[in-house]
Amino acid sequence: MEQKLSYLERTFPELLDGVEFRTLGEVCEFRRGQMITKKQTQNGEIPVIAGGQTPAYYHNVANREGETITISGSGAYAGFVNFWEIPIFLSDAFSVEPCNKLTKKFVFYFLKSIQEKIYNTKKGAGIPHVYGSSIQEFQIPVPPLNVQEEIVNILDKFTELTKELTKELTLRKKQYEYYREKLLTFDEGDETVQWKTLGEVCKIKNGKSYKHLSKGNIPVYGSGGIMTYVDTFSYDKPSVLIPRKGSVDKLYYVEEPFWNVDTIFYTEVNNEIILTKFLYFFLKNEHLEKYNQAAGVPSLTQSQLNQIQIPIPPLSKQNEIVEILDKFEELVNDISKGLPREIELRQKQYEYYREKLLTFKRK
Repeated sequence: MEQKLSYLERTFPELLDGVEFRTLGEVCEFRRGQMITKKQTQNGEIPVIAGGQTPAYYHNVANREGETITISGSGAYAGFVNFWEIPIFLSDAFSVEPCNKLTKKFVFYFLKSIQEKIYNTKKGAGIPHVYGSSIQEFQIPVPPLNVQEEIVNILDKFTELTKELTKELTLRKKQYEYYREKLLTFDEGDETVQWKTLGEVCKIKNGKSYKHLSKGNIPVYGSGGIMTYVDTFSYDKPSVLIPRKGSVDKLYYVEEPFWNVDTIFYTEVNNEIILTKFLYFFLKNEHLEKYNQAAGVPSLTQSQLNQIQIPIPPLSKQNEIVEILDKFEELVNDISKGLPREIELRQKQYEYYREKLLTFKRK
């Protein structure tokens, strides 16, 4: 059976004979940045690129101009590949400068396609480091420049669409927070609204270890979310889970049976007074991190939480507010629906085509 030609092979017949492969060290120059601490920076808008995925801080001087491929040098994100179109100050990282046989954007997309392999070159028992000497050993295809430009044009369209969706998500999150604040702010003189403490509308319950339980399908919640699954539950009614330690601002609304460990509280809500989902939205809007008094790991106590004042409008009004905020929550936070799902699908589509477009037969 005749093998089906790829889009690139149909468009560029010269690819049928394959392309040359070279090591990155042969066709690119790897240049280290210049170490700079935050104290050494001057007020400015030039991003300082170090070991993270985003700028470490800002400076008033650049040491790389124009388009720059960067790879973070150390830390949790050592090896992270990024592309900058503005002047930057390269610090604990290195730049990748291709020769005239390769375009920068093509090299960038290739490096992103082997991002996991780059991460796997990390060395060091303490703070992990990535070195240019390790990455230089990877081989890169070197198709004709017009082929590289076509690949870049296609992949740019995918990344631009993802950027637009991400921008839209950011705007929708701001809109959601605005309406949540507006809908959950009540005039203390409003006679239709009662004010009660959290302790008056629900009971806050501690979590326990799950180590003695057997495997099952009941989720076990900690302050970071679901940890594992067991065969029994702490509580089987709708509840708001409130982290006691760690990410104290990360609340969970749970309707199914669950188990919770001692780093997170659960609530038994009096639904004759307040809807559980209304309480969830109110506490999210309350920004519980402001009640933290611990010097180290953020933490909350039952006594603090029990004193939080909560407005209690009629149940019909609570339900109306919940319906509005549910729609916003689904749009901006639900990973199975809304914008997060759309962004995830577009990212997978981009990665699929990137893999296809950057796969060549060797000459």
